Amino acid sequence: MPLNFDPIEEAGRQWQTHWPEAPIPAMKAVTSVMRVQQLWLGRCNEALSAHGLTFPRYEALVLLSFTRHGELPLGKIGARLQVHPTSVTNVIDGLERDGLVERVPHPTDRRTTLARITEAGRTRVNGATEALHGIRFGTGLADVDLEQLTELLGRERVAAGDFSPDNELPR
Repeated sequence: MPLNFDPIEEAGRQWQTHWPEAPIPAMKAVTSVMRVQQLWLGRCNEALSAHGLTFPRYEALVLLSFTRHGELPLGKIGARLQVHPTSVTNVIDGLERDGLVERVPHPTDRRTTLARITEAGRTRVNGATEALHGIRFGTGLADVDLEQLTELLGRERVAAGDFSPDNELPR
């Protein structure tokens, strides 16, 4: 049920009253981004649930489907998805239980385990991707606005050290 007022604007008003020297535009921007992330993730997870997936599981399947051989070391999955190794293990465990990935030994490094997408995983990720395309990943903004938003957030990510725009993509 939608509210009849914007709680972030009200928070900004309250912030101004209680902490007039506070960086109110920063508070409102961060709170807005976090709320929109909740909305988008909820919409994506709703669309993905029909395919037996959550967004983290979907991301792992997509990443594996993009690779040349459909497999990656678990550590590399974590690095590419920027998540903790424990999260990768939990995601891969669930995907493996569902028959969407399998763990296989690395051909040259006995210490490393690979996650490999199965044919069932490829089929599932393709259907789930169509569902996300159908809802435009849960967004309601025009492409031009989304491109501007991505550029703005990209600048913040670079400033925070999330990635270096000068480096080439990993192969």
